[in-house]
Amino acid sequence: MSVLTLCAMMYKQNERGVVEVFNLIVSAVYGIVEGITEWLPISSTGHMLLLNRFVPLSVSADFWDMFVVVIQLGAILAVVITFWNDIWPFTSDKSQKYIRKDVWSMWFKVIVACIPAVIVGLKWDDEIEEHFYNYKVVAIMLILIGVLFIIAENRNKHLKPTTNSLDELTYKQAFIIGLFQLVAAVFPGTSRSGSTILGALVIGVNRKTAAQFTFFMAIPVMFGASLLKLLKYGFDFGGNELVVLLVGMIVAFVVSLFIIKMLMNYIKKHDFKVFGYYRIVLGIVVLLYFLFN
Repeated sequence: MSVLTLCAMMYKQNERGVVEVFNLIVSAVYGIVEGITEWLPISSTGHMLLLNRFVPLSVSADFWDMFVVVIQLGAILAVVITFWNDIWPFTSDKSQKYIRKDVWSMWFKVIVACIPAVIVGLKWDDEIEEHFYNYKVVAIMLILIGVLFIIAENRNKHLKPTTNSLDELTYKQAFIIGLFQLVAAVFPGTSRSGSTILGALVIGVNRKTAAQFTFFMAIPVMFGASLLKLLKYGFDFGGNELVVLLVGMIVAFVVSLFIIKMLMNYIKKHDFKVFGYYRIVLGIVVLLYFLFN
């Protein structure tokens, strides 16, 4: 083996090592963004697509399509841990026959709410990605949902919520909230949490209950979406792809723990209008950027 060949091999090895370290750092950044934007009504997918424009991962297109969805598993695990006492449907109390009826009722409402998104996602997932996963749609939906948030909050300022707990939430209301979630499932930039919270506010649900139901709806939806993406990807991880994915998920999990608690405390005294203004500003910036670049 010549000296030149040896040097070339060492250079390629070092270059590969730099790329792998870079991917881990970028994955952690994506985890931070996911952990923040998944629960605030400002669109996690929209932010991830925009971040990929400026700080892309050095990975294959197939891995990226899987990564941007499966990283959400870290965020959803934070919901499971934070609200475990509210979502576990069993009890050690013999008088209740070891079953918490109120929690089972909540889960049945979640199932009803998830039906529209599940049907559309299973049937048209590839078509949705092909036609709507672009920066124009993201920008338009950021602005549109932002405007609707401000309108809804201004309207609700003079109205008293009619539904103040998950027990009071009806199956009809759950289905309507599910239709709002469907909009987010089709159009990136909408925000799943943003659309469902908005839908809940419009039909008279108070902010705390709207946020809780949104979090609980996310559990089956995001687990299902992640499983679908992993099955399509084939669990065929190459190089350090699995490590890149795990880093993003773990960071998203840790950040989500703080963001969920922060949001639940925030909405006790504040409305969602600040997120509406943020969405509008960001949407305008995105549109202007792509118009002039």
